[in-house]
Amino acid sequence: MYRLLLWGLLLCSPLLLAAQSTPVGAWYIYFGNQRIAKNWTWFNEVQYRNFNFGGDLEQLLLRTAVGYNLTEGNNNLALGYGFIHGRPYDSVGHKSSLDEHRVYQQFISRQQFGRFYLLHRYRIEERWIGANADFALRFRYFLSLNVPLNKPTMEARALYLSLYSEIFVGQRSHEISFDRERVYAALGYAVSKDFRVELGYMSQLRAHNARPQLQLVIFNNLPIYRPPADSDK
Repeated sequence: MYRLLLWGLLLCSPLLLAAQSTPVGAWYIYFGNQRIAKNWTWFNEVQYRNFNFGGDLEQLLLRTAVGYNLTEGNNNLALGYGFIHGRPYDSVGHKSSLDEHRVYQQFISRQQFGRFYLLHRYRIEERWIGANADFALRFRYFLSLNVPLNKPTMEARALYLSLYSEIFVGQRSHEISFDRERVYAALGYAVSKDFRVELGYMSQLRAHNARPQLQLVIFNNLPIYRPPADSDK
């Protein structure tokens, strides 16, 4: 465990030094992705996002989806719903409240090249924002890379490097424009092949500003459904 902490400090320290002049937020995230039938999956997600390390809520995000694997354990099509409760600051520095409902469709494909684990996610979001339910569309492309450092594969007790980039393009009032990009680097530890923890740094880049975030992420892929044992054995 001390080695994990040391790697985390080495990974995050130069990024934190670069962000000292900008307030750093913190996102605490849980991702669940459970197999519920032979080809069906259930996705569940909670994100508690803060403007600081804790107590100054930026957003509470709850998201879920049901997916279907087009091939064995891969190429997942999903339909989902998300609720986002936001607590942004207004122009004079007072907290306001902004709720959003989303319906989304996505496709996830995974690839492995030796020690390199790639994930592509394509997502379309239909968004109803605020008390007036203003409608907007958003398109997202997410690319992630996991590389085990002390094991040949992403197996139990693997220490790994995690990187991702996600591009957001929005459509509102018939106008399509760049919304933001997220760039992330983290150190992760696989407690088992189905349960992982990451500590990392994410920079959220918009047209006129960038905001750094620390992230603590838990991934729970423990299956609810397990295929029946082969009757011939």
